[in-house]
Amino acid sequence: MTSRLNVSYRIRADARSIEERACNIAIEQSVEMPLVAVREASILADIVGQVSRIADRGDGWFDVDIALAAATVGADAGQLLNMLFGNSSLHEDVVLRDVRLPPELLRAFGGPRNGLEGLRRRAQAKNRALTGSALKPQGLPPEALGELAFELALGGLDLVKDDHGLADQAYSPFARRVPACAKAVRKAAAITGHPTRYAPSLSGHFGQIEKQLVLAREEGIDTVLIAPAIAGVSTLQGLARAHPDFAFLTHPAMSGAARVSPVLFARLLRLFGADGAVFPNHGGRFGYSEAVCADIAAALRDPWGDLPPSAPVPAGGMTLPRVPEMLRFYGKDAMLLIGGALLSAPKENLAAATASFVRAVAEHDYGKIDA
Repeated sequence: MTSRLNVSYRIRADARSIEERACNIAIEQSVEMPLVAVREASILADIVGQVSRIADRGDGWFDVDIALAAATVGADAGQLLNMLFGNSSLHEDVVLRDVRLPPELLRAFGGPRNGLEGLRRRAQAKNRALTGSALKPQGLPPEALGELAFELALGGLDLVKDDHGLADQAYSPFARRVPACAKAVRKAAAITGHPTRYAPSLSGHFGQIEKQLVLAREEGIDTVLIAPAIAGVSTLQGLARAHPDFAFLTHPAMSGAARVSPVLFARLLRLFGADGAVFPNHGGRFGYSEAVCADIAAALRDPWGDLPPSAPVPAGGMTLPRVPEMLRFYGKDAMLLIGGALLSAPKENLAAATASFVRAVAEHDYGKIDA
């Protein structure tokens, strides 16, 4: 029997046309040609998509499940996205909601190489949430970013990362910024005794990113940031496989630009090798609800075949007073990422403000968490 993945879409249509729409999407996402032109019986039986369920959701929307042949994926992250939503993403009235993968595809992708527990070991954090912050704003030279990194790390953070907008700009080229920030974080860690990690932002094409990883490794770095919707999900997959000693944190830039469920996108990043995934927390600068954030955290942590859990990293306009609330919501199996709220402190108080954040996370009573 042909192994299939089951894909869930939400489609706007009327009751008279929904069955035809569903069949057309099943064809579009599989053979992409009229069935009368498919003359091989094996392709008709094993490759053509099959509509398995249509459910009326009301207000002109229908849930449609389509079974696609696992053989069409080829264990490549980009091809999986192509088969799930390639041509159908061009329709404004079609949303990709979820996918259920057969066990052989889960094994083929493998998920994160380090995952939530690997990040915990690096931070020596067994019974608390992880802490992180970002270097910003854009436009600062490497020396100034290094000074910020030192103050943040002096506060005892687990992670100091580049803002995702830092790339290889003339005012802060990767080759100068990374050594400056790595040195600053090492200096602070020598003072605090805490193994703070610095995670530079990877950018450019695959060849450039590989060179950036060489430089990062030379600086003793083992954690990096990447935006898969920009760099490519196959790039993330390939890097995670080729460099299992690195932990890969993913940034959600551009992931909201298509009609793909953010929960599914988080699950797929885990599948492709993300050790931790940044996403917008509810009540911040972006419009995610509590329910969506809870579902994203579950998608990253809940059992899924033999894949290790990834770390949920809620971020985006978070403030220090919200730390207890966030810890009650996410528990200890997460990393809280607070950037601008920390950097708003006067420079002479930045380390102290950061230490207050770290202390609030460390001293939280995780036994009172309901989840």
